[in-house]
Amino acid sequence: MTLGDFIRILISILIPPLGVFLRVGFGLHFWLNILLTLLGYIPGLIHAIWIIASHRTRDDLTYGGRYLK
Repeated sequence: MTLGDFIRILISILIPPLGVFLRVGFGLHFWLNILLTLLGYIPGLIHAIWIIASHRTRDDLTYGGRYLK
């Protein structure tokens, strides 16, 4: 987990969909998180933390121009 992930989790504590948006953009996970947050704050928060902690981008998987496994 990076410092950026930690900041996204802190933002997600206040507004769960915003943390997901900062991680994945306007995709399926963002809209699902909005639905979960409308149904209840806790499900939206759990989903946001799970997405932020588990989703990796291409930049996260590279180190020095080589892919990490």
